[in-house]
Amino acid sequence: YRVDACMKEDLWNGVQGEHASNLGGLIASALAEPLGIPAFIVDPVSVDEFHDVARLSGLDVIPRKSLLHALNIRSTARKAAADLGKQMEACRFIVAHLGGGFSIVPMENGKMIDANNANEEGPFSPDRSGSLPSYSLAKLLFSGHFQDFLEARKIINGQGGLVAYLGTSDVREVERRVETGDKKAKLALDAMIYQIAKYIGAMAAPLKGQVDAIILTGGIAYSAYVTAEIEKRVRFIAPVKSYPGENEMEALALGALRVLQGLEPERNYEKEVNNDSTL
Repeated sequence: YRVDACMKEDLWNGVQGEHASNLGGLIASALAEPLGIPAFIVDPVSVDEFHDVARLSGLDVIPRKSLLHALNIRSTARKAAADLGKQMEACRFIVAHLGGGFSIVPMENGKMIDANNANEEGPFSPDRSGSLPSYSLAKLLFSGHFQDFLEARKIINGQGGLVAYLGTSDVREVERRVETGDKKAKLALDAMIYQIAKYIGAMAAPLKGQVDAIILTGGIAYSAYVTAEIEKRVRFIAPVKSYPGENEMEALALGALRVLQGLEPERNYEKEVNNDSTL
């Protein structure tokens, strides 16, 4: 997308949520305008390619929203497709981005057709609680345990996951504890791995079980233990490939380059927003 006035207003107001990446389009525009050149954003966290059936949560006043680590997911999917000798658009992948938050995403024809919102659902991660039993959560929210919504949000998204169980979000530290025989650390780490694998399995259903590869990426994919344990549980679905880390600066540059070279069309944010009453 070319950065335009409509996009900048929405980024400034946090229409799709508060996130550090909102600053990207604003900074790019501030740098580009004096030079008279265009500014682009590429695969922001709010990319929405969901199938309609993926939008229903089970409660009509709470729609499921597409918020995911889109930039690294799509970039890594392109690399995996190239390694298979195919175009990304011809592949069917399940991509698991494993960082501070997790995005588990089925990809079909190059589109991210479903995903867990890393702030609200999915596996628990280093500092996020992931999906929680809804009845028990409702009881907790009205128990007086939290002073207000902001405190509750901070607990769920920032002090959940490994932080809640072990007091740290550093997976390397958790692995060191496991190596010293810390049974609590091993249980928490294995539970996180179990939940990742479970959601990978769930995301095979949108692809009707036809999966070319399962892709593990993000910082936690550097962990040989985590990736090996995930692979044990999901390799019956498809081969598992690891692409550790996040190559987001490269992905941004290559995305803009594809538009400048005419390989992809430039998209108009204001026009698409005006045609979508859900935004």
